[in-house]
Amino acid sequence: MVDQERRTFPRITDEGLSLKLNTGDFDTITHTLNLSASGIYCKVDKEIPLMSRVNLMLMLPGATKDDKIALEVSGVVVREHPVIIDGATKHYDVAIFFEDLSPKNREIILSYISNREKD
Repeated sequence: MVDQERRTFPRITDEGLSLKLNTGDFDTITHTLNLSASGIYCKVDKEIPLMSRVNLMLMLPGATKDDKIALEVSGVVVREHPVIIDGATKHYDVAIFFEDLSPKNREIILSYISNREKD
């Protein structure tokens, strides 16, 4: 039996995108682990409970090396787990589902992913 991909949008592993995350209780700056037009996977220093609403500022590369595209996105935490090394929690890996992503922002993300897949 072949596993069938259930994702609606393609996903890329991308550890180089800057991300500002705000939960209402704390702000942090981190980076992505992977990205799709439906959500993002990242690491954070504090535990964020499941179903927490978050605000994100995702920085994508623009047309030139110095150009950046800032996308403001809201989301909800759908998966979270601690990364434990040598018996201590080092950080938390968090999956965030985008809520109410505008069609324009979805197209920007899809274009970025498409261009990355060509590289």
